[in-house]
Amino acid sequence: MSSTHPPFRASDGERDRAIDELKVRAVEGRISHDTFVGRVDQALRARNQWELDELVADLPKRPTIRQRLTDAVAAVSEFSTKLQTAWRRPRLPRLALPDDDRLRYVVGRGSACDLVLSDLTVSRVHAELRREDDGGWMLVDLGSLNGTRLNGWRLVGPARVRSGDEVSFGDCGFLLISGQPSST
Repeated sequence: MSSTHPPFRASDGERDRAIDELKVRAVEGRISHDTFVGRVDQALRARNQWELDELVADLPKRPTIRQRLTDAVAAVSEFSTKLQTAWRRPRLPRLALPDDDRLRYVVGRGSACDLVLSDLTVSRVHAELRREDDGGWMLVDLGSLNGTRLNGWRLVGPARVRSGDEVSFGDCGFLLISGQPSST
């Protein structure tokens, strides 16, 4: 004859641990306020440890110390990048997108380019802006050694650009603006 023992009654300490876990998850934004309130009520009415375990069993795992540290370093890095970009952006020279009928605008160090940049990090024929059928512009790197960047990202293929984008040819950075009609 086997006897089944009823589960042990949940102690106040076990209830407090379950409620603390729910509180941490609510603060992290992993559960809603309504879910938190409902589960705290269930924790206070739980008859045993199994019922308390069920209240937190479906919650996502809490990040490890390593994950928290990695997330903190990433957040600081992202903040410093945004700060550096915000600090640098207003000082960038403006580059007006051509507003004439030109379909191609070549950038480079060579004298035949439409925009000649004398910086040594710029290739002779570095990049080009190509007008699309809808009037927009595509930026294309032409195999430059030091690359072309759009909003901090190195181009690996053609990319659509618009006024307000930051473009860099080697170490030469510009803020794109809409072309202004020339007054003659």
